[in-house]
Amino acid sequence: MDGKGCWRDNVFVERLWRSVKYEEVYLKAYESIPEARASLAKYFHFYNNERRHQALDRQTPWQAYTASWDLAA
Repeated sequence: MDGKGCWRDNVFVERLWRSVKYEEVYLKAYESIPEARASLAKYFHFYNNERRHQALDRQTPWQAYTASWDLAA
């Protein structure tokens, strides 16, 4: 960590929140907090298990994470 307000400290989280907002939140009109929570849980499952990421060589985060298990074994 370089210090308060340094972009390098949270660039990955900021990019995640941008994706969440533009791919999920701004496209829906939630009727209630429980509905929003359920919809976001569904989105995060999609984001981690189905959505391919260019930075991960077109793998899902789950595929990239579990690939390291094979290398360790």
